[in-house]
Amino acid sequence: MATKASYGSLASNESKSSSDQLPFLQKHEEQASSSSSSAEGEERRYTFLHIIIYALINVIIAVPGLYGYASVIFNHPCFQQHINALSKLVIFSSFVHQLGMTLFSSLGFAIGTVQDAGLIFLSAMANTIADTILGNGGTIEEVISTTLVILPIGTASLGFVLVLLGKFRLLDIVSYLPMPVIGGYLAFIGYFCLQAGVALCIGKPMTTLSDWSYLLDPHSLLLALPGLLAALVLTIVSRKAVNDAILPLAMIIIPALFFVVLSLCSFSLDDARSYGWIGSESPPVPASELIKLVDFKLVHWSLIKKCIGTWVGMVFVVTFASCLDIAAVSMDMGKPLDTNAEMVTVGTSNFMSGLLFGFTGSYIFSQTIFTYRSGCHSRYVGVIIMGAYIFVVLSPINLLSIAPLFFLGATLIFIGYDLCWEWFIDIRGKLLFMEYLVLLTTFVAIQVIGMDFGILFGVIIALIDHVASTTRVSSLQRVLKRSRAIWSDEHYQILQMQGYHPNNQKIVCFQLSGPVFFGSSQKLMQELMQEIGLTVSEQEVKIIALASPHTSTLHSGLRRDKKYMERLPAKASSRTSQPRYVVIDVAFMHSLDASACTSCFLQLAKLCEKRGILLFAAGALPRVEWMLRSHDVSLSYDEEVEWKKSMISNDRDQQRNSNGKLILFSTLFEALEFSERLLIQSISKGGDHKSLRSDVSKMHSQLGSARHKLTYIFANILRDEISDHEKSLIDGIQPYYEEVTFRGNEAIFQKDTHPDAFFVVLKGEVAVPRDKIRPERIVDSAKSLSSSNLLAIGDNSKSIESFHKVGGIFGYCDFLLKRQRTFHAYASGDGAVVAKFTSQSLEVMKNDDNALYVIVQNLLLQASLMDLANCTCHN
Repeated sequence: MATKASYGSLASNESKSSSDQLPFLQKHEEQASSSSSSAEGEERRYTFLHIIIYALINVIIAVPGLYGYASVIFNHPCFQQHINALSKLVIFSSFVHQLGMTLFSSLGFAIGTVQDAGLIFLSAMANTIADTILGNGGTIEEVISTTLVILPIGTASLGFVLVLLGKFRLLDIVSYLPMPVIGGYLAFIGYFCLQAGVALCIGKPMTTLSDWSYLLDPHSLLLALPGLLAALVLTIVSRKAVNDAILPLAMIIIPALFFVVLSLCSFSLDDARSYGWIGSESPPVPASELIKLVDFKLVHWSLIKKCIGTWVGMVFVVTFASCLDIAAVSMDMGKPLDTNAEMVTVGTSNFMSGLLFGFTGSYIFSQTIFTYRSGCHSRYVGVIIMGAYIFVVLSPINLLSIAPLFFLGATLIFIGYDLCWEWFIDIRGKLLFMEYLVLLTTFVAIQVIGMDFGILFGVIIALIDHVASTTRVSSLQRVLKRSRAIWSDEHYQILQMQGYHPNNQKIVCFQLSGPVFFGSSQKLMQELMQEIGLTVSEQEVKIIALASPHTSTLHSGLRRDKKYMERLPAKASSRTSQPRYVVIDVAFMHSLDASACTSCFLQLAKLCEKRGILLFAAGALPRVEWMLRSHDVSLSYDEEVEWKKSMISNDRDQQRNSNGKLILFSTLFEALEFSERLLIQSISKGGDHKSLRSDVSKMHSQLGSARHKLTYIFANILRDEISDHEKSLIDGIQPYYEEVTFRGNEAIFQKDTHPDAFFVVLKGEVAVPRDKIRPERIVDSAKSLSSSNLLAIGDNSKSIESFHKVGGIFGYCDFLLKRQRTFHAYASGDGAVVAKFTSQSLEVMKNDDNALYVIVQNLLLQASLMDLANCTCHN
C-alpha cells in the first residue's frame, strides 16, 4: 500500500522473525505482543537525547523524499524554474501535516507528511492547469498562481470530506472502490515515482512512455544508473535489514560516498554540476518568496471545473490509503484504533494544509511504526521534526544545488520499486487470477486513457468480472426438509413411502441463494430442469419462446441445437420418477431482476404445469415478491388465497389449475405442509378430509379435544418410541404446565431475555420474525403483496422466518442451554394458546413422576433431531 511504501518499509524486518513457521494469526499475535511489550519497556527509559536522535532519523528519511514528491507534482516543464520554491512549499505542507498529527492524533508518536497516495492526482491537476493556460497563451506566472490556489482548495475540500466521513462514521463508503482497481492505481504510482526519479537523475522531464528513450543516450544512462542502483540498495536494505537504523544510515552513506569519490577524483562541485551530477546553481529562495508565488489576480478560477473529476478520484483513493495506514499501525501495535476518529485527524491536517497553500497528506505508516518501536512515544518527536522542516524552509541553502541528483532521484525510485514490487509481485498470491487481471488492466488503462477514465475503466472491468463470476457459480442446492406438521401414523407412512422416499420422491425441495439476474438466469433454469427431471421438445421451445419477451433466452429459437436438447434428459434419466410438488426456498435470494423473472421462473412454471407438477416458492423478500407478482409469474394475493382454498377443498370440482403460475408461500414449512396435505389428500383412500381442512394454518381436528391435545402431539412426535402405558402417563401432565393465551401480535418472549420456559402450541400459530431485514422499496403498491408474511409489531412490520403451528415446540434450545433467547416469538393472526413448561415445573415433575419426566426429555430430543434434519437456525 502507499502507506507502507512511502519511504520504504522500515518495519518490514519484523516479519523475518523466527516464528515464520507458525500459523499467520499466531505469528501476528506474537509479533504484536512482543513489539508492544518491548516498546512499552523502552518508553520508560528514553531521554531527550533519544527523542532528538529518532526525530532527526525521521527527517533524514523524509526530506529527500519530499523533494522527490515536489518533482512529481510539478513535473510540467513550466514549473522547473521555480522548483526550488515549490519544493520548500511541499516541505512546509509536511510541517502543517505533522502539526495536525501532533495536536490531534491519539498517537503521540504519529508521523505525517505529504504522502504518495495523492501525488498523481495532484500532478494531473497541475498538468491540466498548465496545459490549458499555456495553450490559451497564458503566462507561467498565471500557471503557478492558479496551481497553488486550486490544488490547496482541493486539499482543504478533501480534508473537510474526511472530517465528515469520520464524524458521521461513514468510512464504509470507501469499500465501494474495488481493491484490484486501487492496486492498479498504486502500481501506477510506483511506476510514476520510478519515472520521476529517473527524470530527476538525468535532469530532463519524463511524462510519457516515449521519454524513456532518453536512456538510449549514453550520458543520460550514466546519470541514471547510480540512482537505479542506489534505489535497489535502499530497497534491499529496507526489506532485509535487521535493525531499523540501517536504512537512514544507508541514506547518509550514499551521498557521502559520492562526495568521497569526487574528492578522490579531484572533481569540484562545479565540475560535477557541469556534468549533470548536481543541480544547477540558483539563488537562495527566502521564505518570503513563497508568499509571492501566488497572485490572486492571475488565478483562472474557471479551471476548478476541469479538476473536479480528478478531485473525486483523489478523495476515494486518499481515503482508502489512509484507512489502510490506520489499520496497519493498529495491527503492528497490537491495539485497536478508532479508524473514524483517526480519519478526523487526517482530515483536519489536510484542511489546515489546504488553507496554508499545502497539499494532501496522511499518516506515514513506516515512520510512525519506526517511532513507536523506538519507545519514544513523546509528542516532542513531532515538535522537533516540525522544527527541522521549518529550518529547511527558512534556510538559504538550496538542497537541489548541493545534493547529488541521483540520490534525490534514488529516493523516488526506491518508492517506485517498493510499490511496484508490492502491487505487481507480492499481491499476486493474494488475488484471484481475474482480480489480478483487473489490477493489470487498470494499470494499463491509466497509462493509455488517463487517470480518471483509467480508474473508471478498471471499476467497469471489475463489475463485469463480478457479473461473469457470479453466473459461473451455482446458487441452487437440493435440500432435504420436511414440514413441522404433526401427522397421524397413517399419513406419516404415506409421506415416508410416497412423499420423501428416495426412489419415489413426490415432494422435492431446493434452496436458492444470492442474486438471480439476467446473467445467471439461464444457468439456473438449466439446473432446475435437470434436478426436476424435465425434458422439453422442440415444439415446446418454440411456444415458450413466443411467451417470453426475450429472444435469446435458454429455451428460445437461438438455442434449439440438438446437443442442448440431448443434454437435459441425460441427467434427468437418473431420477426414477418426476416429483409432483417442487418447493423452492427463496428466502436467501435477495435480488431478482425482470429478465430472470420472466425468462426463468415463468417458463419453468409453464413447463411444470404441462407435466402436472405444482411449483411453489417460499420466503420471498418483499422486493422479490413484488417482482414475481407484477410480472404475472405468480397470481395476485387474493387469487392465490382462493386457489389454495380450492386445492384443499373436499370438492374436487372446485379445484383449479395453477395456470402455469408460481405459487408463493410466506415460509418454507408452510409450503412443505401444503404439499404434504395435497399428497395425502390425493393418496388417502376413502378421503378422510376432515383432517385436511381448507385453512392450511389449522391442524388436525383430532386436536380439538383439550384432554388429548398433548397426548396426541407427544405420541405423533415420539411414534414408536412411546408405549400405550406411557401415553396414559401423558394424560396426567396437566399439573406440570400452564396454558397461556396470547392475543394476535403479542410477544410470547423477546430476544436476549432469560429463557425461563419452553412452549408447545395448542391452538393458533406462533411467528418467528426475521432478526434483520433490509428495508425494501416497492415501486407500485397497487400490486398486492402477501400479508401473511408480515407481522405488525408496534409501528413496524417484520418479515416472518417461520411459523409454529399446533403441535409445534419452540424455545427449548435456549431453555436447555441456559443462554439468552436468540430470537423473538409472537402470537400470529387471531392469537395463540400455548402450553408453558417452566424449569420449576420440570423439577417438580422429575421428583413426582420421573417416568413422565423421561418422556418429556425424549420429546425434546426428538424435536431437536427433527429441527436438525431441517437445518433450522432457531430452536
